[in-house]
Amino acid sequence: MVDIESDGPIPGDYSMVCFGAVIVEAELNRTFYGKLKPISDQFIPDALAVCGFTREECLEFDDPKDVMENFQKWLASNCKGRTMFISDNNGFDWQFVNWYFHHFIGKNPFGFSSTNLGSLYKGMQKDTFVNFKHLRRTKHTHNPVDDARGNAEALLQMKELGLKINFT
Repeated sequence: MVDIESDGPIPGDYSMVCFGAVIVEAELNRTFYGKLKPISDQFIPDALAVCGFTREECLEFDDPKDVMENFQKWLASNCKGRTMFISDNNGFDWQFVNWYFHHFIGKNPFGFSSTNLGSLYKGMQKDTFVNFKHLRRTKHTHNPVDDARGNAEALLQMKELGLKINFT
């Protein structure tokens, strides 16, 4: 489960500020957190404010290439078989993670697809207007590890409700 925070709407022109990932399993204790130095001079102050960092703080974050290499190593050591990218808003989160992996590493260990958590729940409930967020236990704080953990909790609840998914 992955969640990202950014300082604008698209990668390349704007920067991924930080991201978190959680291996979906009962304990939810295998996590990754990265804070990335901006790749662009552009940023939208309101977007940056969501994640709670100042631009000055972001300028002191880690080199994006190093963060993505560390994330790739973390994935390799924590995931067996096909690595699935699942997020609450995969259209947004995926575009940043995919762009950063391809730009800095040359490939994306998640492959070429992602899964939307909300769409999974809508399909389970056969209702395009239903929301899964009541299944979270961890408060949504815009800390990407907290948010990924809450979404992983929801996915585990969906499995309990009958979603056929294998976490091994």
